[in-house]
Amino acid sequence: MPATSTRITSRHNPVVARYRAVARGDVDGLLLLDGAHLVNDAIAAGLIIEHAAVDINASERDEVARLLASLRSADVETISVTAPVMDALSPVRSSSAIVAIARRPSTDTADVYRGPAPLAVIACDVQDPGNLGAIVRVAEAGGASGVVTVGGSADPFGWKALRGSMGSALRLPLQRVDDAAVAVADARRHGCRVVATAPRNGRSLFDVDLRRPTAVLIGGEGPGLPDSIVDAADERVTIPMQTPVESLNAAVTAALVVYEAQRQRT
Repeated sequence: MPATSTRITSRHNPVVARYRAVARGDVDGLLLLDGAHLVNDAIAAGLIIEHAAVDINASERDEVARLLASLRSADVETISVTAPVMDALSPVRSSSAIVAIARRPSTDTADVYRGPAPLAVIACDVQDPGNLGAIVRVAEAGGASGVVTVGGSADPFGWKALRGSMGSALRLPLQRVDDAAVAVADARRHGCRVVATAPRNGRSLFDVDLRRPTAVLIGGEGPGLPDSIVDAADERVTIPMQTPVESLNAAVTAALVVYEAQRQRT
């Protein structure tokens, strides 16, 4: 039987506290889907959705109504909420019409390096969730096999990063590794050549062979990659830049490398 919908009008309801905890990343194994686009992508990706809430004033919109029908047919508990409650449930500045709680997808290391010539992006200490989300987005768009987040990188399943990835994080294999040296060792174990991006003193990106199995190291905002990680790589690459520009945003760097690999491979 489809789950029945109840109405919540109080911001002090325990459901609100649960959504806020999931948004903060305080509940292991769960993520917050904010907005119809992400909820739809999660359904398409086969994620297990545990709960959904819809603004009572938006439930008749075609897109939202279709999502509610899909959720209820899957026996997902859904609730309708007033606008003030939705403001409390949704962490974005302008609250969405629908939010949901889902289980995080799980990925094995082998999934990140799938295929005969994997291209993995290893994001090291990319702390800005918007940047990390954009890296995941461009990795999927450019045909990368997966993304590994390392060290102090943001949570790719946090609500800000999810919105930045526009749903790519729900489809592309993602793995979390605490130590960059472990990530490099994993890449080599799967037959990848490790390429470190550096703002200077590397070979031009356009002179490096990216057709073979490759893992690309992208450094975080500010300091970039640690010297020890750059030194451990098989190749140091630099994107040519006109002076006085000295560096590029992490997501822009990832995009240029991924698409140069795609150009070479096709």
